[in-house]
Amino acid sequence: MSTTSSGIRFDSVTVAYDGNVVLDALDLTVGPGEVMALLGPSGSGKTTALRAVAGFVRPASGRVFLGDRDVTGLPPHRRGIGMVVQQYALFPHMRVADNVAFGLKARKTAKAEIRTRVAEALELTGMGAYARRHPRELSGGQQQRVAIARALAIRPDVLLLDEPLSALDAQLRSGMLAELARLHRELPDVSILYVTHDQVEALTLADRIAVMDRAKLRACGTPRELYRAPTDEFTASFVGGANLLPVTVGTGGVSFGDAEIKVDTGGAARGASATLCVRPHLVGLGDGPNRLTGTVGEIQWRGATHRLYVDVDGHRVMADVRELKAPPAFGESVSLHFSSEDAVLLPAGVSHD
Repeated sequence: MSTTSSGIRFDSVTVAYDGNVVLDALDLTVGPGEVMALLGPSGSGKTTALRAVAGFVRPASGRVFLGDRDVTGLPPHRRGIGMVVQQYALFPHMRVADNVAFGLKARKTAKAEIRTRVAEALELTGMGAYARRHPRELSGGQQQRVAIARALAIRPDVLLLDEPLSALDAQLRSGMLAELARLHRELPDVSILYVTHDQVEALTLADRIAVMDRAKLRACGTPRELYRAPTDEFTASFVGGANLLPVTVGTGGVSFGDAEIKVDTGGAARGASATLCVRPHLVGLGDGPNRLTGTVGEIQWRGATHRLYVDVDGHRVMADVRELKAPPAFGESVSLHFSSEDAVLLPAGVSHD
């Protein structure tokens, strides 16, 4: 794989349909060998960004680069990209080996080379024993592995994955996540752009996550950065889920209703409105620092944990605590607490417009 072709760069890429902007001036770089997840809700622009790289949509403005090549005007078949979509798109009348060979045959690759590459791709995805089967004889997870093998057979510098696991059940999805992580380790030079609305997939696979909302890039960073130190309310709520509490900045902390909370205010002006972000699993049940008191509104048993929804001064606070032998009752008064180091102060009322 050539180093000049690796990596992806969006240079102020805008895509519009009938005057409606669906991707707004995206600036983003995916480094050689990096896995970048595009994470966001439906309609956020993430799939449009991927399709712009693939060549299926033409930007209204801006440029798309693969390595040092400007590919904005190139048709899809000349970009040398591997792509896997949600519904596998395998040819039902072709055996597995022929499906994997399809892209190579379209490139008029020599027959001996096709055999070698098909065998390599199937072994890499754990499907070497299934070469003679038809897609209908495979499970959903196996079909998706074949689709990935087909994308890898052309030895792309860039691999595009468009919600490739969303059609799988939870157990298959977990297994495929592990397989994709292994593939990334075995193909360290391939840049991967991974579109998903699933936080777990993004946090598990990505070196960095680009958070999209309403056609715009909201934040970009490592999973740890975005999870532990989000920059705005949307990112905090979409990457991992969070308690977002309206607070007023005081001296050495903030106030939330009648509660005084010690937290690093980062130089915010006294009296300013802000939002306090605390992850549910960092909220404990019982007395402790930064104590909040409220009434239980809902309890969900989640196997290893109970999630408590507690009404505190008219705001719902979530706490994920280890499975309780005797969980509190609905309407019962309880105390919650969290460490100052586990809370992040965000600007209040950040606009998404």
